[in-house]
Amino acid sequence: MEKFIGAKLCLFNKRIKEIEKIFCSISYKNDIKKFNTLSKEYRKLKNITNLFNIWIVNKKDMHQYAELMKDCDLYELAKIEYNIFKKKKHELEKKIYKLFSYKNDNNKTGCFIEIRSASGGDEASIFAGDLFRMYTKYSEIKRWKIKIVSLTHSDRGGFKEVIMKINGKNVLNKLRFESGGHRVQRIPKTESQGRTHTSTCTIAVIPEVKHSKKILIKSSDLKIDTFKSSGAGGQHVNTTDSAIRITHIPTGNVVECQNERSQHKNRSRAMEVLYARIKNQEEKKVREKNSNIRKNLLGSGDRSDRNRTYNFAQNRITDHRINLSLYCLDKVLNGALDLIIDPIIRKYEVENFFAFDKNIY
Repeated sequence: MEKFIGAKLCLFNKRIKEIEKIFCSISYKNDIKKFNTLSKEYRKLKNITNLFNIWIVNKKDMHQYAELMKDCDLYELAKIEYNIFKKKKHELEKKIYKLFSYKNDNNKTGCFIEIRSASGGDEASIFAGDLFRMYTKYSEIKRWKIKIVSLTHSDRGGFKEVIMKINGKNVLNKLRFESGGHRVQRIPKTESQGRTHTSTCTIAVIPEVKHSKKILIKSSDLKIDTFKSSGAGGQHVNTTDSAIRITHIPTGNVVECQNERSQHKNRSRAMEVLYARIKNQEEKKVREKNSNIRKNLLGSGDRSDRNRTYNFAQNRITDHRINLSLYCLDKVLNGALDLIIDPIIRKYEVENFFAFDKNIY
């Protein structure tokens, strides 16, 4: 169990005792509204703290048998008991995590991922290619569907920009905290003196806008340009003006799409991205104006935020928002992204345990 979860559960235990003292107060029983609010809070806390207190006792038993395992004569017997309590520990932690997690409407919502090379020149473009491969591998493991909206190749390998659409179960819930700055530290192939360079890419995760929720975009606000596709392969490349560039004049959003063979399909893909971007910008403005909404502990999700560092020399990946470092960068880049994503989601859900319960607050 992560330390921040244990710390939060200890606070819950203290809160339980506070509420129990309040319940004993005669004057408080006259206020029915406050009494009902506290009762709901108490029930929610009691469920999770009961499991936590069992977990604490189980941890003490594990420690006792771990000490007995130091005795050669008792080792085999102690090991059997230790493994029983260890299994129980994992089961209790799963139940606690399940109580922290909440259901929302995003489990069937797809998203667009935009990867752009930032500072670092060619190395940043190569890193953008690595990130593209990482999310592709992760999507394959999750059995999500990927559609490439736009690819802009770099002269030295990798990509200057990638926009892809991902659909599948729980896509947005898993990827919602990937937006921000991603930094790589490694020795580039072009570096002759073996010096480590730092380069960055930016990622934006934008929820897909369902047809029923699409905003109105006036055709008079759009500037549409056509041009010949460029890039690797295909007879349609550089032969017809099938590629599309759409500029939304009021917001300045520019979307290009050239991966489909027909101009009609490229326009449809580009408009999907444009709808999603504008909708996302509008929702962000609403959140900023509403001072009652709690600030996300993981940052704003803007591209300017620094999320992670990928250090190749140490095989280390660090998420700076939760101060988590894992020494398995190779696994993460090959699709084991849950190793870093799941702790972020857990912390978010722990910190917002009551924020999603409208019946209490």
